[in-house]
Amino acid sequence: MTLTRRTFLSASAGLAMVPVFSGGRVGAAPLPRDADIVVIGAGAAGIAAARRIMAANRRVIVVEAASQIGGRCQTDTSTFDAPFDRGARWMHNPETNPMIKLARAAGLEITSAPSGQKIRIGRRYARAGETEEFLAALVRANRAIDEAARRSDVSCASVMPKEIGDWAGTAEFLLGANLAGKDLRDLSVGDKARALDRNTAIACRQGLGTLIAKLGEQVPVSLSTPAGRIVWSNRDASVETPAGKIAARAAVITVSTNVLAAGNIKFAPDIPKKTLEAASRLSLGSYDRIALQMPGNPLGLARDDIVIEKSDSTRTGLIFANIGGSSLCTIDVGGSFGRDLSAQGEKAMVAFAVEWLTKLFGSEAAAAVKKSSATRWNAAPFALGAISAAGPGAQSSRKVLTDPFGCIYLAGEATHETLWGTIDGAWESGERAAEAALRRIGALRDPEPEPRPLKQRRRSSASPIN
Repeated sequence: MTLTRRTFLSASAGLAMVPVFSGGRVGAAPLPRDADIVVIGAGAAGIAAARRIMAANRRVIVVEAASQIGGRCQTDTSTFDAPFDRGARWMHNPETNPMIKLARAAGLEITSAPSGQKIRIGRRYARAGETEEFLAALVRANRAIDEAARRSDVSCASVMPKEIGDWAGTAEFLLGANLAGKDLRDLSVGDKARALDRNTAIACRQGLGTLIAKLGEQVPVSLSTPAGRIVWSNRDASVETPAGKIAARAAVITVSTNVLAAGNIKFAPDIPKKTLEAASRLSLGSYDRIALQMPGNPLGLARDDIVIEKSDSTRTGLIFANIGGSSLCTIDVGGSFGRDLSAQGEKAMVAFAVEWLTKLFGSEAAAAVKKSSATRWNAAPFALGAISAAGPGAQSSRKVLTDPFGCIYLAGEATHETLWGTIDGAWESGERAAEAALRRIGALRDPEPEPRPLKQRRRSSASPIN
């Protein structure tokens, strides 16, 4: 039996061309010495912020520590016979998500995610009765988390009902490691309960990294230009980089919570204690992807099939098979198991993936692997992890991160209270921070908008963002 996804689980595109800077490297335009607003980070939030600032006809420069645009949205188009999204894979909320319209305007292909997923129990698929039993277990688990969130912000693990029985390991993987990159003991019931519906998943056939790079083509970005120190006040900010200083009237910072908490960017005066504590309490969960090229479809799966297994622990994964009709399959791992596996290196990650597929589909799987690759986001110096997930008692920290200090505004998926962990939330947060910065410098005269009401939630149980 196949699980249905429902049960299972703006700025203008016509901006004028502008130069791309390269940290002062030979042959590139020199880094500007001033701007109305400077943006730190060229991921989804940073590109969204910059486009919004440009749409208001204000000068902006984006400084990016890495050598490419995208942040945690990176698409490898050269290793396999299909685009390999090394980071974020899905978008959501197709009725309201501006990125989908922008993608189509940029000539990229938007596709729906598979409408259902399958459960493997050893070498066979779950029978109808077993699938219904699992769905009932998920309903009970989600209900227990929602009810607990109304009382206090404890760990999801502490409220899991005992009656879900031998589906507990699978439920923990889906609701914890696969959703947030953290085990349920490390995940806030408040964060899980407030997460908006992610069951309607939309992909970009060319990859989400390709999409962000496309949307950033017209943005003035200085690559390989890490922000080392930010001197700030209520009036202005100065961003110090290896290529020189940039003076601005405001700054939008979109780096990950782990980068912020690690002190990789220095602040003068120091970043407010409450902000730093909030970043630490929203540490990034571990989520990685192991890609295998397997010609000849040895697993016997359909195009874009998604399969999980009935497991007694989180030492498991999720397979996305025959991506786009190609021979590329990916196995996603997360939580504490994924973190430990990633720390062992790519060779160990690929070995696990082959072992796991062999257990479920037979020895033909191992012989069929012709090429492999794996992400290791925890070791990526400009990310230091995958998804911001609130620990027990920390859900309120997301609101703290949205509070500006001086002329500094924070953005990124960690600052979104309901779309955390998604590219949708990152994009919206970038636009929101940019508009707040524009108001500060007098570029927007309209009043501060009323907070958007939370959308009616449907149960979101499994769809990964990665």
